[in-house]
Amino acid sequence: MSYLVSLLKEIVIKRKLILDLSKADFKKRFVGSYFGIAWMFLQPLATILVYFFVFQLGFKSVPPVPDYPYVLWLIPGIVPWFYFSEVLNMGTNCLQEYNYLVKKVVFRVEILPVIKMLSCLMVHGIFAVIMIVVFLCYGFLPKISWIQIIYYSFASSMLSLAIAYFTSAVNVFFKDIAQIVGIFLQFGIWMVPVMWAPEMFPSIPAWLPSLLKVNPFYYIVAGYRDSMLTGNWLNERPTLGLYFWGVTIVLMLVGLKVFKKLRPHFSDVL
Repeated sequence: MSYLVSLLKEIVIKRKLILDLSKADFKKRFVGSYFGIAWMFLQPLATILVYFFVFQLGFKSVPPVPDYPYVLWLIPGIVPWFYFSEVLNMGTNCLQEYNYLVKKVVFRVEILPVIKMLSCLMVHGIFAVIMIVVFLCYGFLPKISWIQIIYYSFASSMLSLAIAYFTSAVNVFFKDIAQIVGIFLQFGIWMVPVMWAPEMFPSIPAWLPSLLKVNPFYYIVAGYRDSMLTGNWLNERPTLGLYFWGVTIVLMLVGLKVFKKLRPHFSDVL
């Protein structure tokens, strides 16, 4: 716990450096690319269109989610998933990418996953704005509950950062962890669930909806949909919220412990 407190103090002290590095990381993704920042949106938007056509137009035998157009139900689930998966993918490889900083004795490498997370958060903020614009185009009037997106974005940041500390440290010594994370994310999007809901399939086992809630990211997706669609507040899911933060705190402590233990050997391997 003292290690976590010292890290938080370091982040506060070096907040300007962290923010500057995050902005530079965000910009350098598109250096030399003809379409530049447009590539940030093309792949996720293409993914949304594919799932829309498959579930809304392709599977005629599958009833859509009740009360809302499928695309409005899909977007609040897939937008936080894009953010979560991007933080994990980029955070896992951050030590290799910034190996020149890792080898500097005076640089505290624990802030590298934070830099990647903030860089991804900038992208997520743009997608959140696009999500709101889509809702407005469908005739939804703004709700005060939409402000909860800030809270759920923070919650998603902490969960993804906790896992990224573990995966980034292990990835230095076991390069296959990046591929394992990719496979995990491919399965994970179906286990939240993001593109489908239990009520779409009346014949599924009665215990499955409860099992899905074991995945801590279920809380994030449910929260985004509560905020954007139904207007429910976060205090209406107290048990799920306590479970989420309990799991996230444990994952953060474990991730930081592994990171701290392996940190002295990073420069030797990199």
